[in-house]
Amino acid sequence: MYRTHTCGELRISDVGKKVSLSGWVQRTRDKGFMLWVDLRDRYGITQLILNEEETPAELLEKARTLGREWVIQVEGEVIERASKNDKIPTGEIEIKVTALNVLNASKVPPFTIEEDTDGGDDLRMKYRYLDLRREGVRENMIFRSNLAIETRKYLAGSGFIEVETPNLIKSTPEGARDFVVPSRLNPGQFYALPQSPQTFKQILMVAGFDKYFQIVKCFRDEDLRADRQPEFTQIDCEMSFVTQEDILNTFEGLTRHLFKTTLDVELPSFPRMNYDDALRLYGSDKPDLRFGMEFVELNDIIKEQAVGFSVFESAELVAGICAKGIASAYSRKDIDKLTDWVKRPQIGAKGLVYVKFEEDGSIKTSVGKFYNDDLLKAWGELFGAEKGDMLFILSGELDKTRKQLGELRLELGRNLDLIKPGDYKPLWVVDFPLLEWDEDENRFFAMHHPFTSPKKADIEKMMSDDHEILKGLRADAYDLVINGAEIGGGSIRIHDRALQSKNFKLLGFTPEEAEEQFGFLLGAFEYGAPPHGGIAFGFDRLCAVLKGQTSIRDFIAFPKNNMGRDMMIDAPANVDKKQLDELYLDLKEIKSGE
Repeated sequence: MYRTHTCGELRISDVGKKVSLSGWVQRTRDKGFMLWVDLRDRYGITQLILNEEETPAELLEKARTLGREWVIQVEGEVIERASKNDKIPTGEIEIKVTALNVLNASKVPPFTIEEDTDGGDDLRMKYRYLDLRREGVRENMIFRSNLAIETRKYLAGSGFIEVETPNLIKSTPEGARDFVVPSRLNPGQFYALPQSPQTFKQILMVAGFDKYFQIVKCFRDEDLRADRQPEFTQIDCEMSFVTQEDILNTFEGLTRHLFKTTLDVELPSFPRMNYDDALRLYGSDKPDLRFGMEFVELNDIIKEQAVGFSVFESAELVAGICAKGIASAYSRKDIDKLTDWVKRPQIGAKGLVYVKFEEDGSIKTSVGKFYNDDLLKAWGELFGAEKGDMLFILSGELDKTRKQLGELRLELGRNLDLIKPGDYKPLWVVDFPLLEWDEDENRFFAMHHPFTSPKKADIEKMMSDDHEILKGLRADAYDLVINGAEIGGGSIRIHDRALQSKNFKLLGFTPEEAEEQFGFLLGAFEYGAPPHGGIAFGFDRLCAVLKGQTSIRDFIAFPKNNMGRDMMIDAPANVDKKQLDELYLDLKEIKSGE
């Protein structure tokens, strides 16, 4: 028997028991007359003890040969620990070792298998099997497992059926780039890996399944960052005979269930905010509501005051935020640092205007040459500023300035410690535009995807050829946002062939292209498609947000790096010429781009 107990199981009530444990050597501490070994497995750490007075010399010497990460099995007696450790659950006991068996030796690990590891990202991903032994990463994987189990419980209990959809599908031109897979049996033709099961889940609704879900792998060949991977997981769902309100209520319930069962957190109410208000007040369609500092627009008062400050008076937007109570603490050095930060290429602002409302009633500003105290007090009234508050103002093109101010707001939220750990603020963002106009390509793109339905009130407008009217179309779409991260998004779908064909036309598809790409879906709509809609949660991102982390990598067992490479197995990699020949692919032609 390798073990009678795990390394996280024994307690003070077990003193006197004869036990057997197996695991990895975390560390050893040799005091000459006394030797301690920390033994680790998935469940925790238990301290082993051997001493010169009671341990046979041969056994003690054997224990002294142990290195980090050696796999061992020990037998011994549970005794009360003299120096207790209240930081671990087993900290009141230790095992007096009577037998030791080395199951497997280990090379010296390339980095320490501890929370404060000395391994960089690429090194840890190359030896991911070692990194997964670290408590934090292991706990993240266990958390992910629990989250998936609770998701299935809730959805199954709500009448959803889990259906697997294909991984080898047809490439479509909308959205991100596809990963393509050559077909040996169909020379010159390719499958694509799914960016989502979108059309399949809609067809399941046509098939009458009513409520579908799947925890599913999806693939997108796009540039990577901390919250993005080439392969990722979605909680994918679809429902029939539902309105937007039905879907929001169902998946607000799922979200509450997941927070309660995995974190024991009762979420506050989920407010609704339309897309236009989110951009106007926060400069983002995924605003972080854990702190205030909503935007205040100054265009009207700037026009009234008209002092000749062209930077403001010629700007499409002049807007700012009010930071409460920081005027006296925020030095000139702090202001210069923040100004340099907004001028970085990643933000792109040309400058930053500040106004301090000091505790003594005086006002300090970077635009005092143009605006006197009376004019600045009028600004303060707009912002609701009080003594001790400080305004930060940006100006320029509408969309760019809102985005820049949104980034500034988040930076101040971090710097001023306004974002509290364990604070969760969910939000539904609704009423997105249906279409986006691309000036470079001179065409419309779908804001979400081509199957999103317009609001019922806007369906008639959809028949117009007027670009301004089409730009104003609203989608029956919604995003779930928590703490500034988009957790999920979805929409009510088009279920009528004629309306779907019109949407394809607006997106630049010819009737022939629409039939070639999506004829199977359009055909299905002719056989009694019910009204339907759904949502997809980014499962990896949901894990990270629940655990208060920004990167999804440590919630994926074997992630890729920023170049899309699996450092552990060294993929992607070259394949044998015979395989290429079977697929009718010429590597020379591929590399030359022919």
